Amino acid sequence: MPATPAGPTRSSSEYIGALRASHERLSGLVRPLGPEQIRSTSYDAEWSIAQVLSHLGSQAEIFAEILLAGLKGDTPPGPESFPAVWSTWDARDPEAQVRDSLAANEAFVDRLESLSDDQLAGFHVDLFGMSLDAGSLLGMRISEHAIHTWDVAVALDPTVELSPDAVTLIIDGLDRMVARVGKSQGRTFRLPIETSAPERRFDLEVAEGGVELGTSEATARDPLELPAASLIRLVYGRLDDEHGGRITVPSPDVSIDDLRAVFPGV
Repeated sequence: MPATPAGPTRSSSEYIGALRASHERLSGLVRPLGPEQIRSTSYDAEWSIAQVLSHLGSQAEIFAEILLAGLKGDTPPGPESFPAVWSTWDARDPEAQVRDSLAANEAFVDRLESLSDDQLAGFHVDLFGMSLDAGSLLGMRISEHAIHTWDVAVALDPTVELSPDAVTLIIDGLDRMVARVGKSQGRTFRLPIETSAPERRFDLEVAEGGVELGTSEATARDPLELPAASLIRLVYGRLDDEHGGRITVPSPDVSIDDLRAVFPGV
């Protein structure tokens, strides 16, 4: 699979700016909501809007601990410590989940904004079997925050899309997510993909050994063409017919339903 750099090198300040914008977007969405609305279903049918906020709040708490560990050169908290945090948030009533989540995310973004360039440049943490710098860690957080913000936003307005500033950052790290969540489902195929807003070229390879998304410089014949936001939502299991999923795959061997099966959702 031909591989080239996915896109421009991103600075930590770009990720922090996108996180601030995503937090403000979510805050603006949920602050006006009443008790019934925060208890209504988000895009994820298993979670209410308040439960989405609870998840983002618990993750802000966890990411804050990971950030502190990396800044101090300590060992970060491991996955075995996460269930206790989640349980604490799950036990709160919906109003507290929303209120405390916004506070936790505000505190996390404030902490990021207070860091110096030297602190960000020197940041390092070993996590989930990976060696992460500040940009890699923040890339994980903006992906999670922006996707779940959309889960709330689209439940209130079915026409909304992922935030463009987040899309620009997420698309260039999407290969890692594809490798983690893609399921071959017994299929084998290769599909060229071209995105818009921003423009990128990829090769999606589905094989028995796993699923890979490689970047490509070559212009392919009959690629799947779609907005970058739609490709991201496909990988995250959020590209249904009602929300931009009426896409024709220009291959007699691969359908949009095949692609949805490869990416069943996270």
